[in-house]
Amino acid sequence: MNSNKGNSGSSLSGAMLTALVALACAGASLSAPGAHAYPLDEYEETGITRLQAYFLAKEGILKGGILTKGAFWNGDAIGLRMSAYPGFELPAPDPKLTQRLRNILGADADRYGISLLDFTDPSAPVFAEINGSLQQNPGSVGKLMVLLAWFQALADVYPDDIEARFRIMADTQVTANAFIRNDHHTVPFWKPGDPKVLRRPIEEGDVANVWTYFDWTASASSNAAASMMMSQLILLKAFGTAYPPTEEVAAAYFETTPKAKLSKIFMDAMQTPLTRNGMSVRQLRQGGFFSREGKKRIPGTNSTATSHQLLKFVMLMEQGKLVDPWSSLHIKKLLYLTDGRIRYASSWVLNDSAVYYKSGSFYGCKVEKGFDCGAYKYRGNRFNFMNSVAVVETEASPGKQQLRYVVVVLSNVLKKNSAELHRDLAAEVHGMIKGLHAPKPPTPSTTEAP
Repeated sequence: MNSNKGNSGSSLSGAMLTALVALACAGASLSAPGAHAYPLDEYEETGITRLQAYFLAKEGILKGGILTKGAFWNGDAIGLRMSAYPGFELPAPDPKLTQRLRNILGADADRYGISLLDFTDPSAPVFAEINGSLQQNPGSVGKLMVLLAWFQALADVYPDDIEARFRIMADTQVTANAFIRNDHHTVPFWKPGDPKVLRRPIEEGDVANVWTYFDWTASASSNAAASMMMSQLILLKAFGTAYPPTEEVAAAYFETTPKAKLSKIFMDAMQTPLTRNGMSVRQLRQGGFFSREGKKRIPGTNSTATSHQLLKFVMLMEQGKLVDPWSSLHIKKLLYLTDGRIRYASSWVLNDSAVYYKSGSFYGCKVEKGFDCGAYKYRGNRFNFMNSVAVVETEASPGKQQLRYVVVVLSNVLKKNSAELHRDLAAEVHGMIKGLHAPKPPTPSTTEAP
């Protein structure tokens, strides 16, 4: 069986970006307005150096088509859009909108689980859903649960001390170790003065702070980074306010603690936050590490997701109820795409929109005459899971409407390129949402003939 998990971002390390970053480093100001966290203008607070590289090369990478206009929102433009409606719960699906969605999916509708909420008008959101309880492996979308688990653990250790939480994220230096083995996903490396952003897999010995590891987890979808954060989650749960321990103490802890105890701590740390935040662990969970070494050292369980529960995850975030408002906002900022867009998010119709996104794939093949799975990425003939979680925000401007909606898509369409299916679906959904909010033409006036 051939399989593929996760998503790899588009490379920005070519000659074009090399020249752009070099030019920007020579002449651009290093000052940035103070705000919150991870959009490009907020690199100083987090220490995520690739944000600084992209910020310095902003004009060039925008004109060069490397990043889109929607990737350049300032941090203070990103907010929790449903925070004024803490009591909101998903309504019954709107039959007309659901039918329109089914028409878009066509003959393959039964191979999808899709949940859509248009909250352009936050006082009257409209919901549509098809097969919302369909369960399948979330692939790299499961990294959302790593973010939730970490922010929940931080809040438990420092319930009333936001500064301490931020200090842990910014100041804790994590060294990649055996838990990363082995991962093909590349992540960006850069430091001031470097002539280019280098993209390569994380290697043992690489050092970065927690913010950067989470940027690698969410933006680059690195299995190695996610697995390091899972191992650090266990240490955070075990050491509490004494976290982070030294590397020697941490190594001794993993070496001497029985595997069954490590597994229990891990499962509790990953699953309890879901139930505490009102979600169903039977329908949404990340059960194991993303690396083989992690799975071998700390056993877990299987992973599963439904579009309905993932939509609930997003709406709790938008309400500021995913752990708490601070955690919800920073999880949303980690999902804000300021890197190359792929799959659902790659549709050109979203270029001017901010997209908060996580994607994951997992496909497998069986022997079939006339079909070579190895030659066709994302076209499994045994299973072909592709999962997308996308919040889309389009600001009003001349010729454009303000739109705010979230769509979660789980698909298992065999032998078709699922990345292209999701990209094309994004254009259809965006057009449908635009149509819902299109200005109504004025009613023509009538006059009686004399």
